Amino acid sequence: MKIGFICTGNSARSQMAEAYAKYFAKLYGKRVEIYSAGSQPAERVNPYAIRVMEEEGIDMSAHYPKSIEDIPYRELDVVITLCGDAKETCPVVPGARMEHWGLPDPAKYEGSEEEKLEFFRKIRDEIKRRVEELIKGI
Repeated sequence: MKIGFICTGNSARSQMAEAYAKYFAKLYGKRVEIYSAGSQPAERVNPYAIRVMEEEGIDMSAHYPKSIEDIPYRELDVVITLCGDAKETCPVVPGARMEHWGLPDPAKYEGSEEEKLEFFRKIRDEIKRRVEELIKGI
């Protein structure tokens, strides 16, 4: 089974989802291939995303944004979009289960550094909950 998490920039939400999916797949002994990509990939993974995942013991420092063309998109069995733009622009994969997790973009949150981190943690925790449920259900 192949799962893809798709966002616009592939710099925060989809990267966290990919990292958690790989973590939970290993934890629960699931044989899945996990990918993330963006319709318009950013230049780098958001440093706040890397930081809040480090708090969970997950190292994303080597992650980088990828385009849909960089992953085996047409072979995915499950496609999960994490933002409205990706939902609208994401090509349909015939036969794939398509899901939309409309989560706010933490990179667009305005506030102090601590407020931004708190918002990233809130989104991270929601992604963690949904991804664990997804992987357990496979």
